[in-house]
Amino acid sequence: MAKALTILSGGQDSTTCLYWAKEHYDEVVALTFNYNQRHIREIESAKIIAKLAKVPHEIIDMGSIFAGLSPLTDSRQSVEKYESLNDLPCGLEKTFVPGRNILFLCVAANRAYVMGCEDMIIGVSEEDFGGYPDCRSDFIRKMEEALASGLDRRIAIKTPLINLTKRMTVELAQSLEGCMEALAHSTTCYNGDVPPCGHCHSCLLRQKGFTEAGVSDPLLSRGQLDAR
Repeated sequence: MAKALTILSGGQDSTTCLYWAKEHYDEVVALTFNYNQRHIREIESAKIIAKLAKVPHEIIDMGSIFAGLSPLTDSRQSVEKYESLNDLPCGLEKTFVPGRNILFLCVAANRAYVMGCEDMIIGVSEEDFGGYPDCRSDFIRKMEEALASGLDRRIAIKTPLINLTKRMTVELAQSLEGCMEALAHSTTCYNGDVPPCGHCHSCLLRQKGFTEAGVSDPLLSRGQLDAR
């Protein structure tokens, strides 16, 4: 039976990937990382989403290994706010966490190997990657080769969203049974706010996708209820 491990942050993209995996594999497991991120609410989101998807779920505590530089791992820094997508700067976003996806994939490869998974799935996208070098297909290809050279078998890294825009990602989610319901519990906001702040890089990209797809974001409805 084909088995895959999905790296589940609890955000929009990883949730979509989890439900994509459920339609493409006989068995799916989910892996979440706690790295003392500012938006740590996403871990609770991941727990709920894994339960809704009815998949085994493991959380690995990585401590403060990524401390510093990024406002996502340094509470002394503020997440930048923008009025619209037009205000987003070009190049590398300050929210980039150096080495995060490198280490995530290395640890995930261990868990995938131990659990007998043929593939790992990660929700990176080149279209809206915010300048992050570890969200490109070139990086994924090289990581796959590096991991294969260090193991006695190859574990493929699948990236269902790599060439999709945010609009296309929303449309994909609509086609996956149960995914939109799960997205109501996802955390995308870099500040971890509910309702989401609506002004960070991640919030604006999510808004863009749902707006262009002509679909109401289920998270907003739930967030408004939770805020009452």
